[in-house]
Amino acid sequence: MASTVHGGAFGRRARHTEGMTAHSIDDETHGNGYAAGPDTDGRTDDGTATQVDVELGDAALDVHVPRGTVVLAATPIGNTADASARLVALLERADIVAAEDTRRLYALANRLGVHVAGRVVANHDHNERGKADGLLDEVAAGATVLVVSDAGMPTINDPGLAIVRRAIERGLPVTCAPGPSAVLDALALSGLPTDRFCYEGFLPRKHAERVQHLRALKGERRTVVFYETLHRIADAMADLEEIFGPDRPMALCRELTKDYEQIRRGTIGEIRRGVEDDPPRGEMVLVVGGAQDGEEDGGETLGVEALAALATRYAQEHDVRIKDAIATVVAEHPGVDGALANKKQVYAAVLAARGGR
Repeated sequence: MASTVHGGAFGRRARHTEGMTAHSIDDETHGNGYAAGPDTDGRTDDGTATQVDVELGDAALDVHVPRGTVVLAATPIGNTADASARLVALLERADIVAAEDTRRLYALANRLGVHVAGRVVANHDHNERGKADGLLDEVAAGATVLVVSDAGMPTINDPGLAIVRRAIERGLPVTCAPGPSAVLDALALSGLPTDRFCYEGFLPRKHAERVQHLRALKGERRTVVFYETLHRIADAMADLEEIFGPDRPMALCRELTKDYEQIRRGTIGEIRRGVEDDPPRGEMVLVVGGAQDGEEDGGETLGVEALAALATRYAQEHDVRIKDAIATVVAEHPGVDGALANKKQVYAAVLAARGGR
């Protein structure tokens, strides 16, 4: 019989577990400045960990809430029912919750029926470096600092990396409460090889930078995963077809885990036409098959002298200014890594070939 999990379906009770230290992940201890008493909110006076019983149906799960630790917790990417028992316990028992967007955090907590007892602070792209050491000072004093993003795992195209790096540098414990991942969901549903893949995040916004980035990936033999937005998907698909060709297999995955989840599978050319005829909405993940034999060749990298000669010929044949010819030739002849030659250097080579004229 299928079961439906609604917000607030998790039952919880906290208890003190004897003998479980605050640092079961790391034996080092850091004081107990965040003790509150075992009979009040599940925290303890002696620096030991809190154990929270989270009830799922008739089963009670023991959830360890580590003291003096940074915990990165994945949040649902679209379906609230994907929230884990650990996430629920951590939201209730963490001393500090560092959230990408505090309003979204409270909205999630309300859907889950969870009371966030700890102090909530904003931790986003624009302030996370400045926040990291202050939060880690609290960890060193014994606090549990929970880091969450709006959806998915912190640090994966979301804030969190700054505090992880500083925690490692300072020798403070960091752990994860894993959960939903748009990257892995899309990869699993794509039908493309999953044994070797690379994640490239969002494609660059600007056309020239996006084309250069894709050229550098043209010979990549692993499955490649990208994020893309509603407003740039048409341009991104056009560039993918231009650089990778129309025949490479791919999948466009949108609204993952939501009611309107959709997976479009086909070749790059087919998916591009589908985007034009039926523009997709929502958040998207693109999964593209790796290069096959014969596709890896990125072409010969031309030096500035060769580019200067091509630009001179192009200017004569098309009756355009030499600077315009250089721009065209440089754009059409990237290096094997996708990088473009310096146009000023090519122009200098043109002048040198003319004898300085």
